[in-house]
Amino acid sequence: MDAATNPGGWPVELPVLVSVEPLSGGWVGDTRLATLTDGRRVVVKDCPYPAVIEADGLGALRRAGVPTPKVLAASGTRLILEYVGGPPDWPALGLAIARMHRQVGPRYGWHRENRGGRFLQPNTWSDDWPAFFAEQRVRTHLADPSVPRAVARRLDRACDGAIQALLPSRPVPSLTHGDLWTGNTVAGRWVIDPEVSFADRELDLVHMLGVSQNPFPPEFWEAYEHEWPIPDDFADRSKVLGLHHRLLGVRHFGDRGVPALIADLDALGW
Repeated sequence: MDAATNPGGWPVELPVLVSVEPLSGGWVGDTRLATLTDGRRVVVKDCPYPAVIEADGLGALRRAGVPTPKVLAASGTRLILEYVGGPPDWPALGLAIARMHRQVGPRYGWHRENRGGRFLQPNTWSDDWPAFFAEQRVRTHLADPSVPRAVARRLDRACDGAIQALLPSRPVPSLTHGDLWTGNTVAGRWVIDPEVSFADRELDLVHMLGVSQNPFPPEFWEAYEHEWPIPDDFADRSKVLGLHHRLLGVRHFGDRGVPALIADLDALGW
């Protein structure tokens, strides 16, 4: 991949590439580590969506004080990012995420549709959190053929009743990353791959606490909770809020995601 073999695909504002090598990660997009003629190392990500969508989310996080790689260019479906590393600083990252959650939006939603992994994430503005969550984080997935019809019917009923009853109507509309887990951090100090919106921060927290294969370390949580403690009754809502990522798991990975989704519905009594 270079300016000669990929005409028009390299941003004119950047020096051309002299070498490219594979880079781990990048399940949704294709990521590579590249060296430019001026010696800089950059990350090249080819996305299955307009790169400006991801650049917009990274910019929002950066303005909120979250350490993210600088966006060097966003051209078509190609995103060029600063290559970052360094020693872990989990306490600083925990504090930054708590302060990100303290960035308050006017309502729930975002100024544009963006992506939940490979899929469209609607973000139409709403003043009602349960309605926003039910329609734009649960019901939006239910027509996908990977979601079993019986499961979709159970969730559709919940959108009109149980979800409305269990979620608070007007929690703080926090700036949220949308897919925050350790796999979307770099070197224990940087954050990548946002799916931003203004939402109840608990939508981030349930994903951060629920991905147990590689959890955030205690020092991250100590710093986070020093800035903004997690509510004592958070567990009462965690399975409800986790439905969004359960459904994304089914849509991305098929049948292997279905048992966990059904188990949560059974536990909720829906």
